[in-house]
Amino acid sequence: MADPRNIHTVSTAQAPAAIGPYAQGVVAQNFLFISGQIPLDPQTGEMVDGGIEDQTHRVIQNLRAVARAAGADLEHVVKTTIYLADMHDFPAVNQVYAQYFQSSLPARATVQVAALPRGAAVEIEAVVLLP
Repeated sequence: MADPRNIHTVSTAQAPAAIGPYAQGVVAQNFLFISGQIPLDPQTGEMVDGGIEDQTHRVIQNLRAVARAAGADLEHVVKTTIYLADMHDFPAVNQVYAQYFQSSLPARATVQVAALPRGAAVEIEAVVLLP
């Protein structure tokens, strides 16, 4: 039976499985809320090799996979929150982020945190307006 509140979860094998009791994404009305993604390879479940640029690429690719599973894409993202283990990585993350978000820039917050799951250097969550 359909949820009368029009709320349901989104899941895809193209993004890493949740590593805790949460959904990859939740659709509520016309919005998709994508849980924070860290740089896990969806095929292996392991952290990607490389530095902050490689990690950021993987995180955004994971976000895109969840968005696509809900029938959207990155141009439909209206808000992101970026969590960094080290604010010194901000310029490098910005450089990668700008490759994916060009014509339709979402609102954004970036914060430094004490630590991220599995020792990740970056985590990003997103809110998507579904087409």
